[in-house]
Amino acid sequence: MQNKLSIYMLTSVLLLIGLAAISLYVGVYAFEKYSFTELVRGLFSNDGTITESDRFVLLGLRLPRIAMAILIGSALAVSGTCLQGMFKNPLATPDLIGITSGALMFAAITIVLGSSIKPYIPQLLHFSLLSIMSFIGALLTMIMVYRISTNKGKTNVIIMLLSGVAITAMGFAVTGFLTYISDDDQLRDLAFWNLGSLSDASWTKNAILAVIITISYFFLINKGKALNAMMLGEKDAEHLGIPVERIKKQIVLFTALMVGASVAFAGNIGFVGLIVPYILRLIFKSNYNIILPLSAVLGSVLLLSADTISRTIAPPTEVPIGILTAFMGAPIFIIILIKNKKSM
Repeated sequence: MQNKLSIYMLTSVLLLIGLAAISLYVGVYAFEKYSFTELVRGLFSNDGTITESDRFVLLGLRLPRIAMAILIGSALAVSGTCLQGMFKNPLATPDLIGITSGALMFAAITIVLGSSIKPYIPQLLHFSLLSIMSFIGALLTMIMVYRISTNKGKTNVIIMLLSGVAITAMGFAVTGFLTYISDDDQLRDLAFWNLGSLSDASWTKNAILAVIITISYFFLINKGKALNAMMLGEKDAEHLGIPVERIKKQIVLFTALMVGASVAFAGNIGFVGLIVPYILRLIFKSNYNIILPLSAVLGSVLLLSADTISRTIAPPTEVPIGILTAFMGAPIFIIILIKNKKSM
């Protein structure tokens, strides 16, 4: 199995590298006057192969955006995979059970009321306030959904989804009210966060995301065996020596951390955590030893593909990436509902 996983991972990584190369080359600002070799050489050497303006577009705009798509796509896919394994249900994704909405609601509060909040917190936290509030919103929502829908170790899927609907409705109401009282600049920021976009990517944000995701993966990416055991039932998993409660707490904490950071930097990008695990389950059944690490790479492939399309489908404007992922994810959501309607 380990050899197969290595082959799958290598293939997926090569696919991601090829897609990143294509994404670097295409867009509204075209680089048709350069060959791909000249473009790459110009990135790593300041020998005049490409102009300074072109170099700025590549290093200051396009590469940070590609890196953010890779990081956030991976984080959202792994979050969805872990939640589905923990809840033992393919519908348990951050956006469908309200985690994304909770993070968005707290982000909206920060955007509109941040100037009133900042005097009461340390100066050191001002730069990270949006990220911190998004994480708090995601964490509180995750805990609430888990408490409401789980009883004696068993999760009621209907209650879980209804909890997500209620939290999403609350988030919509709060965000709508904040939109009503916001000024023009705040309104622009709220529109950006609600529709989702990677246009505000920067190397600083990518560095923060990379640290958060690295820490989270240290605890989550090796949980395939534990999630396989938990699929049999939590009692059976405990008999096999799996520390179920500790793993569940880790999934809750680090999923909220990754979703909160993703929302803080890119806004509402839905369905990535639904699409990737669903496709992988079609191929590998419910073997999380394979699904979990592969989702980390294929989530990046999916979001980078969507972002490349969003930048090129309607030039010179840009289609919000959240709209594209919703178009891809909604049909899969309906298919899952139809396939599972009897068991639900």
